[in-house]
Amino acid sequence: MLRNTSTAWGGPARLLHAASAALVVFLLGYGAWMTHFAPRSGRLSLYALHGEIGYYLLLLVAVRLVWRAVNPTPRLPATFPERIRFWARAGHVLLYAALVAASVTGWILAGTFSKPLDATLLGIWPVPMLATAGDRALHEAMEGAHVVASYALLALAAGHGAVAVSHARTRDAAFLRRMGW
Repeated sequence: MLRNTSTAWGGPARLLHAASAALVVFLLGYGAWMTHFAPRSGRLSLYALHGEIGYYLLLLVAVRLVWRAVNPTPRLPATFPERIRFWARAGHVLLYAALVAASVTGWILAGTFSKPLDATLLGIWPVPMLATAGDRALHEAMEGAHVVASYALLALAAGHGAVAVSHARTRDAAFLRRMGW
């Protein structure tokens, strides 16, 4: 099934979800490792790789939002009370907001280093910097905002997974089949 239906996510939505989740897990783990455990002398190249993968995540999020806008969103099972439906919608909005916030603050941060962290998408399209190189005040502000957005994303993603599994186990065993599981 290519397109979403009223009861299940289509193949592209599932693929975009899985790819985004994989990138989020990688970026959060790699980000924690590179800032806390990697030798200081080589961190700039590690930041550049982290940033480049972050651009791909932001691109995937944009594609997901477009796909979601032109496809129906599967309904939650009828067994779910309205308060659960409200929190499910709110949780998805917050997840997308955290994805965008972590990505955009990282993008701005990449331009504030004394030597900006240049990147290209697919080795072809240069990623424009959104900030002035060497702007220390903006660097510190964006670094703090990026950390907060990343921790928020971690909490929301973990909660999203835990709630999905919990609902599948306690409310509706067919719940996860909407994602093809």
